[in-house]
Amino acid sequence: MSQPAPDQPTEAEWAAAVSAITRLPADGRILLICHVNPDGDALGSMLGFGLGLRRLGVRQLQATFPGRPEVPEPFREMPGLDLLVPATAADPDPDLVICFDVAAVSRLGDLADRLDRAGAAIVLDHHASNTGFGGIHLVDPDAAATSVVVEKLLVRLGVPLDAGIAECLYIALATDTGSFRFDMTTPAVHEMAARLLATGIRPGEISRRIFDTRPFGAVRLYGDVLGRTQLEPSGAGGLGLVWTYATLADLSRHGQRPYTLEPLIDSVRCTAEADVSCVLKQIAEGEWAVSMRSKGGTDVSRVAVALGGGGHRLAAGFTGYGSASEVVGAIRSELGLAASVAGRGDADGRDQG
Repeated sequence: MSQPAPDQPTEAEWAAAVSAITRLPADGRILLICHVNPDGDALGSMLGFGLGLRRLGVRQLQATFPGRPEVPEPFREMPGLDLLVPATAADPDPDLVICFDVAAVSRLGDLADRLDRAGAAIVLDHHASNTGFGGIHLVDPDAAATSVVVEKLLVRLGVPLDAGIAECLYIALATDTGSFRFDMTTPAVHEMAARLLATGIRPGEISRRIFDTRPFGAVRLYGDVLGRTQLEPSGAGGLGLVWTYATLADLSRHGQRPYTLEPLIDSVRCTAEADVSCVLKQIAEGEWAVSMRSKGGTDVSRVAVALGGGGHRLAAGFTGYGSASEVVGAIRSELGLAASVAGRGDADGRDQG
C-alpha cells in the first residue's frame, strides 16, 4: 500500500473516523459544524456529508454554524438545508462532533465548547494553517476543497453518491476552485466533478444560481466599493498591493446583507499591477473581515496567520480591528516581512514556506 503524502491523513486516521461514526449507537447524536459566515465549501461539505449520514441511517443529526443563522441567498436552494438549526438550538452534549472547513477553534465561535463536551470530534479540512484542534484529523492541505476530503470519507463509509449529496459537494468544489479556474484545479478535481455530474445534477443551473445571480442593489454596492479601490505598486515587496473596503453604511444604503460582498474579491484580484489583493468588510464598529488573495508571488497565509487568521498560500483571511487604514497598515507591514523572508529563502537557496 502506498504511503500518504506528508501532512495528509493516514490510513489510521481514516479508520478512526469511520469507527467513530459507525460505532455510535442507533440513538447516537451527531452535531455537524462549519465555520462562521459559511461559504460554499463549508456549507456544501457539511450538508453533503449530513445527507450521506442520513443514507447510513443516522437519525439524531443536526448541522449548524456560529453567528447569525442566515444562509446566503445563492445557497438557499442547496439540498439538506432542513438539517440546519441555529447555533442557540444546537445539541449541547452531542456524542460526536464533526467540523468542516474550520482551520482554528476561534472559527467555531460559541460552538467551540461542543468539542470538549462531545464523546469524540472529527475535523475535515484542507487549510494548511489548520491548528490541529479536535481529536481525529482528516486535514489534507493538498485538497482543492474540504469537499474532496468529505467524498473520500463517504467512500470509506460505503455511502454512494446521489443527486442531493452530489449537488452539495459540487457547489463546494466549484466555489473553492473559482469555477475550476484556480491553481488547485488538478486532474483529480475534474475527475471528482465528473463523478458528481454523473448523478444527473445540472451544472449550468447551479452555476447561474451560485455565481451569476445578484440583486441590482449588490451591483450598485459593488460600484461604490470598487470606486474607492487603492493601488500601491510598491506594496508586497514591489509586487503590488490593491485593496478596498466596504462599510456597514454601504450595505445599509443599498439594502444588502453582508454575504453579498463575498465575491467582491474576484473583481479586485484581477488588477494586473498587483500580486496581492485585499477586501475589508466591516462587521461592527472597528471590526473588519479581511479577504486576501495572491497571484503566486506572495504567501498571504503568512500574513493572515500573523494577524490572527489563516488560510492558504494564495487565499487567506483574518479579522482586523481598528480603522480601515490601521488594518491596511498592519497588512502592509506583514507583507513587508513576508517579502523579506521570501528574499532570504531565495538568497540561501532554501524554501522558507
